[in-house]
Formats: sequence, C-alpha cells, structure tokens
Amino acid sequence: MKAAVWYGNKDVRVEERDVKPVRDNDVKIKVSWSGICGTDLHEYEIGPILVQVDKPNPLTGEKAPLVLGHEFSGVVEEVGKSVEKFKKGDRVVVNPVVTSGNHSPEIDRYYQFYSAGLHTDGSFAEFFVANEENVVPIPDSLSLEKAALVEPLSVAAQAVKEAEVKEGDSVAVFGAGPIGLFTIVAAKAAGAKDILAFDLSDERLAKAKEVGATEVLNTKENDAVAFIKERYPNGVDASLEVAGVKPTFDSAIKSTKPKGNVVVVAIHARDFEFNPITLMTSGVKLSSSLGYEHETFKKSIEILGDDNNNVKPIMTKKIKLVDIVEEGFHTLSSDLSQAKILVEIGGEK
Repeated sequence: MKAAVWYGNKDVRVEERDVKPVRDNDVKIKVSWSGICGTDLHEYEIGPILVQVDKPNPLTGEKAPLVLGHEFSGVVEEVGKSVEKFKKGDRVVVNPVVTSGNHSPEIDRYYQFYSAGLHTDGSFAEFFVANEENVVPIPDSLSLEKAALVEPLSVAAQAVKEAEVKEGDSVAVFGAGPIGLFTIVAAKAAGAKDILAFDLSDERLAKAKEVGATEVLNTKENDAVAFIKERYPNGVDASLEVAGVKPTFDSAIKSTKPKGNVVVVAIHARDFEFNPITLMTSGVKLSSSLGYEHETFKKSIEILGDDNNNVKPIMTKKIKLVDIVEEGFHTLSSDLSQAKILVEIGGEK
C-alpha cells in the first residue's frame, strides 16, 4: 500500500509499505480521509519529538521509520475472526490512542499510552489495522470527510470539559489555530453564551467568528485583558490557552474570575518564568489537558453530527497523499489562513 513515512527531520516519503496482519480482535480499515495535525507538522519540521528513533517504543516495539497520521475516517475492509461489533462496509473512525487500562478513564492516559502515527504506523496510508475496542461506528448522516475531524475535536472537547464550561458561561479562547477553532466549537456545544477569541491573525479570527465566537480581537496592537475586563469586570468563567506562549498564558490567568478555570491546551515549545503568586492572588484554578477520554471521543461524533455546530470553515484544503509534503506540510508552515488540511486517500464521502 502507499503510505507517507517519517524518516527524519524534513524527510517524509510517500512509498510502498506492507499492511499489518489482521489478528483475531483486529479491524482492517480502508482509510478515506486523514487530517494533518500540528503534531505531524512539528515532527516533519523539527522532529523527532515523540517519534521513537534510537530504540523501539516499549509498548509497540516499533521505531522510525513510521507512517504518520492519526486523525482519520474510513470503511471496514476486513475483520478478525473474533470481531463481533463490525463487518465489512461499516463506516468508522478510530481512537488512535491506546492506554494501559490499569487506571480510571479520567487519568489512564497520564500514565502510559501510545498513539498511531507516533509510536506505531498511522493513517497516512491506504489501510490501517486497529483493535476493535478503538474503532467507533459513525452514523450514515455524518460524512467520512467530516468524520476525519473527530480526533482533533476530541482534544478540544476534553479541554472544555476540564474547564467545566456549562450553559450560559463566558469563555475566552487564546489562540485561533485549528485546535483553538475546535475549542470554540466545543465551548458552544457545551452551552457557553459568550465566547471571546484572541489571535494575531485576522484570517483565523474571521474563522473563529464563523464557527461560533461571539467576539474576536487581534492582539497584535490590542490588550486582551482590558477587552475582557471591560465586558466582565470580574473576569470570564473560563479561559482556554491554545496558543502556547507566555503572553497568552499570563493573559488567560488575568482574564479569569476567582475560582474560574484556566486550562492549558497548547503544547508549549519553550520554558518560561512564572511566579505562582500571580496565580495565588488571582484565585484562579489552573490545570492542563492532554488528549481525551474515549467517551469524549464518542461524544465528539455527536457534536459533529449536530447541524448547529459549524466546522466547515476549519476544513480549508483537500489534497492527495502524494502531495502531502509540498501541499500539506509546506502550506501549513507558510499560510496562516490554513486550518485543517485533509488528505484524500480512499476518498469516500
């Protein structure tokens, strides 16, 4: 099968790759669409970050070269002899993260896990083989193209859950990249009344308005904290930091009311100095969110299926697998108007 394989920094090759064998409890899926994640881009540009290079991953026994990709949808092609939940032709998505199962679902991912596309072969390939427990059916009303967004939406939905966003809340979202946009969608789905979005890109902020932000502000020359405090003198109910830099981290804390929640969603590439007294005197509850629970993954299918939630502006480009480097990675690096680029593999709608 054809697959996009990570060999090293700036070295991803579309080449022939063997399909993994289908074991008794496995489901073989013909991949339809696969989204390019910021993690994929970072592995291409500055990796290895999470990809195993020098020694095999202890859980999978695999190391680079590996097929990238973990946001995808597809159609069941074959099932193992012990599989009872699925049959050939079923339309599905796959939770790419496998945890130990030794802890409660809320915390299991914080102990030990591996992910498709990073620690084992991923979804930028014609076929993907998964354990049936990680495969989730999708309704006929949800297109396979749109279903490829389930995984990144799950990241955002989990963060919104950690922020305890409820009906009528005010929410600030710092960063309107792909996950920031999905965070706006998830906050709206959770019932937030006012969603304020902040970014340095007018193009991204325009998308933020389209997907559900009630107000937006370009912070290149404007103060986000002053903007929020003018509307909410005590601060918003929750802030989600999705930009990954110190200024937005600081602004999120300053913008949130006492006992309100600040959740760090972004992967911060650099350390920075932070005085905990700033947090103590604000009364804000600070936490972070990594990945998602399996129930959140399934809930995201419902969010995507609700016509009140608009994710169309997030899908900015569709490309072929053979063009993934030039039209995918290079485009995302140079064009801030891009959000989610989808790779057409099987192409079923």
